[in-house]
Amino acid sequence: MLKIGDFSKLSQVSVKALRLYDQMGLLQPLHVDNFTGYRYYSAEQLPRLNRILAFKDLGFSLEQIAKLLDENLPPAQIRGMLRLKEAEIQQLVETEQARLTRVEARIKQIEQENSMPNYEVVIKKAEPMQVVSIREILPDYASIGSLYDELHEYLKQQQVQVGDYYAGIWHDPGYKDADVNGEAVISIAGLVKGNERIKVYELPGLEAIACLIHHGSYETISQAYATLVSWIEANGYKITGANREVYIIGGNEQTNESYVTEVQFPVIPA
Repeated sequence: MLKIGDFSKLSQVSVKALRLYDQMGLLQPLHVDNFTGYRYYSAEQLPRLNRILAFKDLGFSLEQIAKLLDENLPPAQIRGMLRLKEAEIQQLVETEQARLTRVEARIKQIEQENSMPNYEVVIKKAEPMQVVSIREILPDYASIGSLYDELHEYLKQQQVQVGDYYAGIWHDPGYKDADVNGEAVISIAGLVKGNERIKVYELPGLEAIACLIHHGSYETISQAYATLVSWIEANGYKITGANREVYIIGGNEQTNESYVTEVQFPVIPA
């Protein structure tokens, strides 16, 4: 038999790790001296230790390895655990590959502009919420302001508390100079009845939106759109639906430089 130090050298596994495996019942010494407390191992235990190390290399936790070492575990269950680990690693690879793509795109952007970008793009979720809205064909994008005035007046009559979420949803597949399919949306905190013109519904949540913050007037928001669409393409995503403009600080003055707007596009990996 080998003392734990000698077995550690033979197996190239630290004494600390061997003691942990002992505590968890993964690999217990053949003998423990009652007087000295020394642990003794045998070279015949190396195959089991190597199996532990092999499973550990595959990314299994020690708790999972304990199950995998159970001699009564059916082969089908072992295959199932391996399949789950395979899927987990594949998801990790895809996540890191997407991150690598974003890093490469950021480097390319800085090299092209020779400076840090004006906008920072992030991917996040959008939660569902109860809203009131008016959707119609507008003469231009700026005309959406009149819809908010109409919504405010209606909610005032209904004595309903207005929420803090104001958004414009643009349903056209691309930019238009006129006849814009726009929807004005306001979140609400109470019950309200709609009518043929004003709709009350739950605005669907979105699993992934690419978004950025635009500081400045609506007249220069096209720069934000150009940056966001380029980022989506460069980072391996594609747009899946209508984009939203969330008016964090806004109003009807098109040239007001104090406005803050979040531009959003729903996306999925391309």
